[in-house]
Amino acid sequence: MPHHGNEEEHGDEPVNFTDKRKIDPETGQPRGTEDAAAESDDSAAADAGADALAEAERIINEAGGDDAPVEDEVPAEEVATSDVEAELRNDLLRLQAEYVNYRKRVERDREQVRELAVQSVLGSLLPVLDDLDAARAHGDLEDGPFAAVSRKLATILEGHGLERIEEAGAEFDPNFHEALMQQPNAEVPADHVAQVLRVGYKKGERVLRAAGVIVSTGE
Repeated sequence: MPHHGNEEEHGDEPVNFTDKRKIDPETGQPRGTEDAAAESDDSAAADAGADALAEAERIINEAGGDDAPVEDEVPAEEVATSDVEAELRNDLLRLQAEYVNYRKRVERDREQVRELAVQSVLGSLLPVLDDLDAARAHGDLEDGPFAAVSRKLATILEGHGLERIEEAGAEFDPNFHEALMQQPNAEVPADHVAQVLRVGYKKGERVLRAAGVIVSTGE
């Protein structure tokens, strides 16, 4: 029969249909509400993600990212100025040191000139001192005005550092003594000063005139 033939002919093919009902028979809710809710959830999540990204960018900028300016960085102009100031300071210190050394050298040279001048004056007075010694040996300076002048002169020269070399019995030293002669002397050891014939003088370590002496050769 035709009717049975159609059932056999279409019996194996699936039957599809579209449910166009506006009310969901299972939930009783209008259709499309779940999709709108899902879309609303997706939009809210996207907005929250955008807000979180913006907040992260703000925190990074406030904390100072790669593009933030470095507060401790010194401008090149200030570095150059600092170098110039340091160089000028070093030049000033060097000039001060040179000036101090110059003053010391001038003072040293001045002292040497003064010392040479004093030694020259003392050396020119040695013949006068020899005459006074001879007058004293003859008893001419025991008293009177010349004796007072002689004592004052001796005091002044001693104040300038003048010292007499006249020690008899001392060991002969060619740096301080000039051997005028040699002779035996039982009371004085050999190579010692037996007698001072001419007084010597020195100022500090500098000998102005060696003492003329007789050197003992012993017995």
